[in-house]
Amino acid sequence: MPAANFPGPLMELIAALKLVQPGDEVEVWSTDQGSAKDIPERVSKVRHELVGVSQDTNHWSIVAREAK
Repeated sequence: MPAANFPGPLMELIAALKLVQPGDEVEVWSTDQGSAKDIPERVSKVRHELVGVSQDTNHWSIVAREAK
């Protein structure tokens, strides 16, 4: 998924999680540090699973697992 500024990454994650099966993982990239905080909060709130958050030189990578 291409890097984008918030709220794009969160919206992309929400859309992608609607299309996958339970247990599938979705990775979102963002150049905005706020995504590293906002996306995990949203994932927890809607009861999906946060797999991980990592930072590369150019972006944040946030991985969530569809839990429903």
